[in-house]
Amino acid sequence: MPAAKVIAKIAFAAVLILSLAPFANIQAKEASVVAAVPSVQIGGDAIAAPLHLSMADLASMPRSKVTASEHGTQGTWEGVSLIELLHRAGAPVGEAIRGKNLALYVRISAADGYRAVFALAELDAQFRSDQVILADSHDGKSMDAKEGPFRIIASGDQRPARWVRQVTAIDLLRAP
Repeated sequence: MPAAKVIAKIAFAAVLILSLAPFANIQAKEASVVAAVPSVQIGGDAIAAPLHLSMADLASMPRSKVTASEHGTQGTWEGVSLIELLHRAGAPVGEAIRGKNLALYVRISAADGYRAVFALAELDAQFRSDQVILADSHDGKSMDAKEGPFRIIASGDQRPARWVRQVTAIDLLRAP
């Protein structure tokens, strides 16, 4: 095969590949938009019915407001009680938190790998006077990417170390 024909075929293949590249980019952007839909997973080995909740799912549930102070700045967060979410996924609540169920704990995981733990009993109204919520708004507005889209607010904690930002998963687990 003459060298000119080989070069022409290589040039044609290169032009074809380069002309298809923008279409691959469009598909990648569409896929990232689908993946960027805010949601949180409720699961763990002690959950009977795992849930995958969107912003719309949370908006349709009973709402709670918590006013608290973080690093000297007061704010109001709104969302769904964490015990309510766990109950919907099959976790024991109220009088059912006794005996073996006192060894259940909740692990909150964030997009950046940060984690915090609560004993299940800490979240129940029969054990705690204040609420721990999965917030989706702060001072009446959706939270920015740094804080949200979902955040744990535990207003009864003396320090906000367990106020996990960018929550992606809530797991109910049994202590060994």
